[in-house]
Amino acid sequence: MSDQADTHRVWRVGADIDTDALAPGAYMKFGIEEIMRHCLQRVRPEFAGQVRPGDVLVAGPNFGIGSSREQAALALARLGVAAVIAPSFNGLFFRNAFNVGLLLLTCARAEVMAEGECIRLDPASGRISRTGPGPSELACEPVPPFLLDMVRAGGLLNVLKQRHTS
Repeated sequence: MSDQADTHRVWRVGADIDTDALAPGAYMKFGIEEIMRHCLQRVRPEFAGQVRPGDVLVAGPNFGIGSSREQAALALARLGVAAVIAPSFNGLFFRNAFNVGLLLLTCARAEVMAEGECIRLDPASGRISRTGPGPSELACEPVPPFLLDMVRAGGLLNVLKQRHTS
């Protein structure tokens, strides 16, 4: 997870983005490196090739619906996406995302953020600072410390490894 002083470029997608859009079924027999090359190709064909570490994905409601494939969240994390911001998430996707170290922010007004604008995140307090038009700050649900620890560690397995080696 990046420091809150870092700025993040926004990528926009719509509502109801399913796990097949994030980790297409046709590539599931291959490893994560191949899966991530096809992440969001159905809705944003350029995404996997142009997203940069630290960029954020802003979506409409129901992000991560569909099957419970962990690779959907892992593809975004491996591409370097700093966070996914949406009004709501599928419960299984939510759990999988934090388990692989991907930050999710639930923000009722996510739709006001524009493609390409730069934002700053403060997940602990639940604030997004904007540089674009409209409100300069958006409220989102604060992320509990134990989930932020998972993101900072790179996922649940790393948290458990840290606990058992300390």
